[in-house]
Amino acid sequence: MTTPLYALLFFVAWTLSILMGVAYFRVSSVLRKEARASSFPGGVAPGNDLYSRFIRAHLNCVENLPLFGAVVLVGHVAQVESTLFSGISVAYIAARVGQTLAHLWSARELAVNIRFGFFCLQVGFLFAMILTILAA
Repeated sequence: MTTPLYALLFFVAWTLSILMGVAYFRVSSVLRKEARASSFPGGVAPGNDLYSRFIRAHLNCVENLPLFGAVVLVGHVAQVESTLFSGISVAYIAARVGQTLAHLWSARELAVNIRFGFFCLQVGFLFAMILTILAA
């Protein structure tokens, strides 16, 4: 298996781990009888601020996973096995983790700016990966 495929697999695992954070808040609320299992409507993030940030962080991972996955898979099918392509995929994952952690850290302006910076890096890395594929 190639490094970009490992990076893709890590991204999936990372997204699932953030989902477990959401699940923890929901299950613990139901077990403590603070909420009913049916009291978590889609698109609404009731509860404390950290729970809301977990919801947004998870949705953000879900939104970005298909883009990264598509680029990695196209690179794999095109048999792009350069160290540049691999390195960019790892850098993308590092920026993804950074963005998620900034998302969970706070909703204040500094955290939002840091999160946006990590997002910009990811967009740049995706474009670089696409260019690497096209150049191969």
